[in-house]
Amino acid sequence: MKKLSSCKDLWVKALLVLSCLCTVIAVTAAGKMRYDSNYASDRAEIEDLLGRYSFAADWQDADVYASLFTEDGVLDWARGVARGREAIHDEVIGMRSAFAIQEAEAAPLRPARLRHFITNLVLDVNGDTAKGLAFWVEFDNRNAERKAYSGAYGYSEDEYRKVDGEWLFSFRKIYNEEMADRTAPMENPAW
Repeated sequence: MKKLSSCKDLWVKALLVLSCLCTVIAVTAAGKMRYDSNYASDRAEIEDLLGRYSFAADWQDADVYASLFTEDGVLDWARGVARGREAIHDEVIGMRSAFAIQEAEAAPLRPARLRHFITNLVLDVNGDTAKGLAFWVEFDNRNAERKAYSGAYGYSEDEYRKVDGEWLFSFRKIYNEEMADRTAPMENPAW
């Protein structure tokens, strides 16, 4: 009798494993779960890219900012569309010039600052390419007291490509809910 019970237990366990495997396959096929053994590493590297991007933007570091894009990368943002690293670099130089004018006008107050935060990253990695969506918020202190306030917010649609082992932006579109012509579509963009 004990042998029969063991056989039955094995069959129950086998059916449970098969059921779990079928669920994983069905979920993966439906596009709900696409994690392979490299996902955690790829995600960490892309999150690092987003962090370096924010620092480069806030310090108007044109060299670092442009280096975060592929050679043929595209930046679609509030000031228009820049194609290629050189054009993206020039956009940051223009941004730096605009901030220098604002700083001169605000003197003798210390310069106002922006700080960007990127959060809620949704990521779909497929080998050496990936797509991502993320919320962003900008804090600003452009006022006499230099008190922080939310200056703008939105989300981005990004495409990434791994080049020589490093994740870079190949396309970045930034939606800004403070600008009528840059607001996000009404449909949920997350897949």
